[in-house]
Amino acid sequence: MFRYFAVHKPYGYLSQFTGEPNDLTLQHLVDASGIKDFPKDAYPVGRLDKDSEGLLVITNDNKLKTNLLDPNSKYFKTYWVQVEGAPQESDLGLIRKGGIVIKHEGRPHKCLPAKARLLHDVQIAERNPPVRFRASIPTTWIEVQLHEGKNRQVRKMTAALGFPTLRLIRTGIQQLTIAEFPTGTVKEIDGKALL
Repeated sequence: MFRYFAVHKPYGYLSQFTGEPNDLTLQHLVDASGIKDFPKDAYPVGRLDKDSEGLLVITNDNKLKTNLLDPNSKYFKTYWVQVEGAPQESDLGLIRKGGIVIKHEGRPHKCLPAKARLLHDVQIAERNPPVRFRASIPTTWIEVQLHEGKNRQVRKMTAALGFPTLRLIRTGIQQLTIAEFPTGTVKEIDGKALL
């Protein structure tokens, strides 16, 4: 039987179930959730780096995993990104157009077109530890939606534009969002939420 779980991964946790003795992992979150019959064959769909936050899906449905990770399937992942500096519409236009070159597995990769917009009045809890701030350099929140998922892609894209990422939160996968899941929670969901 296929089962599906949504995780709101906090900063500092690995997107895996095992790690070094001092590492915080998804297993810690599952244990704290009280789910006693968590399937042993369930794994995260994609990853979020240790220094990234937000929505992860864990499932034992390999077909869904493949579809969510395949750029041709057009499954969108949404990220809220706090960057250093003040990107303009022209900068976001480069994300929308596609073709930003990043390094992936040691080779240049041209990013596919993605959706991007400036965010205003973002109300989100402060990260622990807090993001570094420089008094002379502003920060800006942007939303990026993409259907590829290269390693650290959003961070590499904003850096290529001259706006290093300070904080990255995956807020949604398809119609599923972190709005219903407080930080650190693991909840079983209906797989239809991802279609």
